[in-house]
Amino acid sequence: MTQSQKSHAQNVADRFRTILEESDDQCLNANHYDELSLLIESAIDAALIEKEEMIADRLQQLAQELRSDAEHFNVK
Repeated sequence: MTQSQKSHAQNVADRFRTILEESDDQCLNANHYDELSLLIESAIDAALIEKEEMIADRLQQLAQELRSDAEHFNVK
């Protein structure tokens, strides 16, 4: 998790806190907001890992195609 992602997660949690405070709902304490921030960080991580895996799969496919093309290349 980069500092930027942690910061983004904290901003989302802070915005959520602001929305709740505006509704005068004080049912969540600081620990709840910390947990919310961690859940957001985890969601960001999961989304990034999923995208990276998709990119890695595509790169592997392209490498296999390139290798196959090189094996069947005929110079005339």
